[in-house]
Amino acid sequence: MQDTEILWAPDDAHTRDCRMADFMHRVEATDGVDLGGDYAALWQWSVDNPAAFWDGVWRYFDVVHSRPAEQLLQDPDAMPGARWFVGARLNFAENLLRYRDARTAILFSDEQGSQETLSYATLYAYSARLAGALQRLGVGPGDRVAAVLPNRPEAIVGMLATSWLGAIWSSCSPDFGSDGILDRFGQIRPKVLIAVDGYRFKGRTIAIGDKIAACLEQLPSVEHAIGVDWQGTGLPPGMLAWTDLPAGDATPPPFAQVAFDDPLYILFSSGTTGTPKCIVHGVGGTLLQHLKELGLHTDIDRDDRLFYFTTCGWMMWNWLASGLALGCTLVLFDGNPFHPGPSALLDLAERTGVSVFGTSAKYIDALHKAGFSAVGTHPLTGLRTLLSTGSPLSPESFDYIATQLKPGVQICSISGGTDIVSCFALGSPLLPVYRGELQCRGLGLDVDVFDDGGHSVRNQEGELVCKRPFPSMPVGFWDDADGSRYRAAYFERFPGIWTHGDWATLTERGGLVIQGRSDAVLNPGGVRIGTAEIYRQVERLPEIVESIAIGQRWDDDVRIVLFVVLRDGAVLDDALRARIRERLKTHASPRHVPAKILQVGAIPRTRSGKITELAVRDTVEGRAVKNTEALLNPDALAEFANRAELQD
Repeated sequence: MQDTEILWAPDDAHTRDCRMADFMHRVEATDGVDLGGDYAALWQWSVDNPAAFWDGVWRYFDVVHSRPAEQLLQDPDAMPGARWFVGARLNFAENLLRYRDARTAILFSDEQGSQETLSYATLYAYSARLAGALQRLGVGPGDRVAAVLPNRPEAIVGMLATSWLGAIWSSCSPDFGSDGILDRFGQIRPKVLIAVDGYRFKGRTIAIGDKIAACLEQLPSVEHAIGVDWQGTGLPPGMLAWTDLPAGDATPPPFAQVAFDDPLYILFSSGTTGTPKCIVHGVGGTLLQHLKELGLHTDIDRDDRLFYFTTCGWMMWNWLASGLALGCTLVLFDGNPFHPGPSALLDLAERTGVSVFGTSAKYIDALHKAGFSAVGTHPLTGLRTLLSTGSPLSPESFDYIATQLKPGVQICSISGGTDIVSCFALGSPLLPVYRGELQCRGLGLDVDVFDDGGHSVRNQEGELVCKRPFPSMPVGFWDDADGSRYRAAYFERFPGIWTHGDWATLTERGGLVIQGRSDAVLNPGGVRIGTAEIYRQVERLPEIVESIAIGQRWDDDVRIVLFVVLRDGAVLDDALRARIRERLKTHASPRHVPAKILQVGAIPRTRSGKITELAVRDTVEGRAVKNTEALLNPDALAEFANRAELQD
């Protein structure tokens, strides 16, 4: 297959009936423009007319609010500094709980097959009860509620109850170590901590009561701790039981009406170069951006069943939860996606009728390498869209999805991140899917690719940037009163331009190819090379499970070092090294050929599944990795340290 091959294209009915087409017609009628049914024209209009576009999203999705905006966009040229929907008052939970009927809101399952179903009416009642209990515990606007929870209904209820009161929600998954929890929650000083007693993974029950007790000793800000006794492994003394929270009258508290940019979430960067950044996201920006992405770009409505394989420590959990605002059914899963076998998540999708299935590129690659095929065993008749993020989805993974998972499915590789709690590039129901490409830049986001001189480039690798303000930019960083750390993170490279940290190519048709993180880009002889280009070629060889490449400082230059994980029985001998080098030379360029090729048993990953070149580079060069709690498998770093082969 060639990378220009179209793997999916919308039919006439899909193009005519999707929400994005309907939104386009409304724009044409309201604003007197002729967009001709063309996505590129709609995107250009949306970035040229940001106030009109985002007001159109607000009106199209009928955002619930108690006071309209006095000014749609203030200081439109300030980057950062622009303010959106000034004077508006709204509540996040009220928008996610607008439906209160008998239709299914949540379908939960774990790796044991346990199931739980909540209707919208029940979800509203549970959230109202918890909101009342939290209010009686003294929680109000601006207070932080932190949670150590698996991806279960309790996490959704906790978030809704917290935002109901105008408070701030922050969560991480229960597999975090105590240092990882304290590195995050110690910075934001929560008033309430909600934690589970244990969780299951690969068939084992893992108790965390002692870990939670140790964390509470180091979190003096916590006035009340609430325990979810899920596994029956025991909670620390003094914790309030989730089922025994103080009850009041049956009248729920009013939804706290807050400003558009009042804080809603605190998310944490997953880098390994220091204490995680505490990224604060606002109520209105998060809501509007998620409505646009879920409703327009993903075409979700009440009849959909939306699944994303995620933990509560990854921003895709926050993105998934916003599907409630569109009235769809959220399908939640907790556990190992390969337990008891590689079909676990597809079994769930088949059983629950998932229509939009989201996962990581790494999961797709793992299925592919395991030789798994769903054709003939998993019809997945309801599935129309497959979403992938976390790392670049290789062209070969596009092929695998199209031939072995679900022929005819729309493949949406999406990219954005914790920094914007959303996507810069994603799918569109109006556009074809080209092999290896993200379909489009998101509406309302003036995304571009710059060369080193700050000039826009096409069909050339460069820095992914956004040239104009957008509502889901962070409100700021926690405890960064003058905004200096926030500005340093995104606006130092190109003043007044958001530099995202991705190395990407913008194609002539408006699609994007992500080559990896720009801070991990290799620079041998002054030529910048995206690591994804190397992985794509190397991992085509049947002996190689996965790989990671770094740039090692050497002789006043940088040389490429490639580490590979081999299949059982394979040997990294001179013949295999020669084949690796020849493949890279022939299919990439001589510049891509590594100076050293070494074997390791495992590759370190962040808890959201991304390989971490920077941690490996620091280890190889003898620098301490400052935040190993950000890693899922920090022990893997030991194999990269003090390698004799890297001293010559």
